[in-house]
Amino acid sequence: MFVKDAGGYEDRAVLPFPTVGVLMAGGEHWCTASVVDSPQGNVVATAAHCVAPAGEDGVPGEAAHDGLAIGELSFAPAFSGEGSGQQPLGLWKVRSVQVDERWSKWGEDTADFAFLSVEPDAEGRSLQEVVGRGEAPKPVWTSGYEREVTVVGYPESEHNPENKPVACTTQSRHDEDDPAMLYISCSGFWTGTSGSPWIADRGGPGRPGQLIGVLSGGDTDVDSTAALFDDRAKALYERAAKATG
Repeated sequence: MFVKDAGGYEDRAVLPFPTVGVLMAGGEHWCTASVVDSPQGNVVATAAHCVAPAGEDGVPGEAAHDGLAIGELSFAPAFSGEGSGQQPLGLWKVRSVQVDERWSKWGEDTADFAFLSVEPDAEGRSLQEVVGRGEAPKPVWTSGYEREVTVVGYPESEHNPENKPVACTTQSRHDEDDPAMLYISCSGFWTGTSGSPWIADRGGPGRPGQLIGVLSGGDTDVDSTAALFDDRAKALYERAAKATG
């Protein structure tokens, strides 16, 4: 299929969620992440627990959420398995990580979000150029809780041997156990989907919607929660958007 981009038309497959992919640590599937619209086209959103240990009582944590070292981070949008053939939009090295101190020192769930900047590819292109400038949702910092959201994530291979994303469009609301958190009920969001984007008002290609949060946790694959973006999230995003080295 021919797809129009900034340089004209090119022959490539149309991908249903080109901005969503796998956050890799040490070359292995670690979490889910997604491209966010930004001036330089270099920003990715994910959960804080995917990139930084949770702190406690003001002291930074020493280990990742599963007790392992996080390792070197990279991002594979539209992932469909390991190897170059299954990373159709490339593998992008993470340059910097922006996490709120509410998470890194206190482990607050309401700050379980992070913004990453990635390096350009070997041809000097930005990530957003490659996935499509009109495909990345804009982040918003003052959203309400009750929205129609599309959530997209990559479960780990045990529950997802074909490395396909799982997606659900449903209504979000306050979490009953923690009203400060967003909640949805959708099956299939197993381990590996942490960091999945919660996109409000997504309308398909060319109508990317608004990014209001990322998947933080949940007691089962059906119950998922997210921290709603706020002014502190905006500050992290702005630092990531300016990162150049």
